[in-house]
Amino acid sequence: MSDDNIIKFKRRKSKQEPNAINPMQRKALTWLAVIAGLILVWAYYQFIAPPNLP
Repeated sequence: MSDDNIIKFKRRKSKQEPNAINPMQRKALTWLAVIAGLILVWAYYQFIAPPNLP
């Protein structure tokens, strides 16, 4: 008996894409986000918030 007419189902090998951001860049982006948040909070209280806040 020949195996030519038998369909064999196999899983595809998953392609693992390389990480676009390495840990050093991720840490730098995190610090930039923290600093940007602090600047935004300062700007809010400096320019937008009502002056009668404690």
